[in-house]
Amino acid sequence: MNREEIITTTKRFLSEEFEVDETLIENQKNLKDTLELDSLDYVDLVVVIEENFGFKTSGEDFKSISTFEDFYNFVERKLAAMA
Repeated sequence: MNREEIITTTKRFLSEEFEVDETLIENQKNLKDTLELDSLDYVDLVVVIEENFGFKTSGEDFKSISTFEDFYNFVERKLAAMA
């Protein structure tokens, strides 16, 4: 999966799961604020990541993720490690 596919897939499932307009999901925007995530939402996020990308993650992984760009980089690294 290339970066553009990661971004497209991410925007689709995040907008569906968290009921946010895809146009609000921009690289430099804050992921937590844009999606209005609380601690329970992170559990949902972990599940949809596994469903869409096929790797497991945990809440701990999100400590270093602030923006959507950070998230895309994280997914890209995880997918590369699986290849």
